[in-house]
Amino acid sequence: MPPIATPLLRAIPNPTYSSVMTLGEPPAPPAAFRRALETLRPAEVRPEIELEDIPAPQRLAPYSGAVGASVYREDDELAVGRLIMLFDPDGQRGWEGPFRLVAYVRADMEPEITSDPLLGPVAWSWLTEALDSHGANYAAAGGTVTRAVSEGFGNKSEDPVTTELELRASWSPLDEDLSAHVAAWCDLMCLAAGIPPLPPDVAALHPRPARRDDPKVP
Repeated sequence: MPPIATPLLRAIPNPTYSSVMTLGEPPAPPAAFRRALETLRPAEVRPEIELEDIPAPQRLAPYSGAVGASVYREDDELAVGRLIMLFDPDGQRGWEGPFRLVAYVRADMEPEITSDPLLGPVAWSWLTEALDSHGANYAAAGGTVTRAVSEGFGNKSEDPVTTELELRASWSPLDEDLSAHVAAWCDLMCLAAGIPPLPPDVAALHPRPARRDDPKVP
């Protein structure tokens, strides 16, 4: 009886993208992705914003990167968000080109504001006007605006009722330089937090590290 050949490696295909198991170093990401990734973390932001690198989703596109941010006024966190860059050399359905940006912003708001029926269109205009004001070239933008009300019960019945705005959006940048898109996303978070954009003649600051890395004050 001839010997039975036993496979040494078994490749498990990715549910979304075909994968090939290879030995040695993985191939370097495409140059276009590397150039765009360098612009995803801005060198300067306004002082209310704290940036941090966060894990990027792995199954939405062959290559991805992400950055997270919080907006503070003194010690109060007013808004949080994340911006994800997706890159697929072959593009995907609904994209205009190989890149796609996915943004998320959540901010606390007063109940009378979240009950305003015009909040959705106004919040969406914050994004589009910020992109336009920074000269960001984009296409195929879409998204949702959600109002959320949290009310406590049981042993949390004394917790105050909170209302939040959540904006989820995606669009296709038409340039590899994403700095204008990142600046628009930062403006969007500040607007959601009730902080107006900086005037054009006011300089931003170098971003400070996330607060969890700050030394503890005795």
